[in-house]
Amino acid sequence: MSQSLPMSREVSPQVASVKVEISVVLGRSNIPMQQLLRMGRGAVIPLDAGEKDEVWILANNHPIARGEISISDDRIAIIVTGPADVYDYMAGAA
Repeated sequence: MSQSLPMSREVSPQVASVKVEISVVLGRSNIPMQQLLRMGRGAVIPLDAGEKDEVWILANNHPIARGEISISDDRIAIIVTGPADVYDYMAGAA
């Protein structure tokens, strides 16, 4: 499922053809290595986020936006809610 977004300005074909990996961070967790090594199928990893918290949208592992999860039928999507603050993202990693 590929969708094109309207561009606000002209972009060269070389730039337009560059692929960017998009990933979404739901939350984070710090656990001891011993606990990680004991995990198996069905293990639950608690995250530092709640059900209604915004997620982080990353482009090539760099925060670019915040968003919220949208579920429709059996599809999951992210609705962009605003720009990311890289300092807030980094503070969450501490």
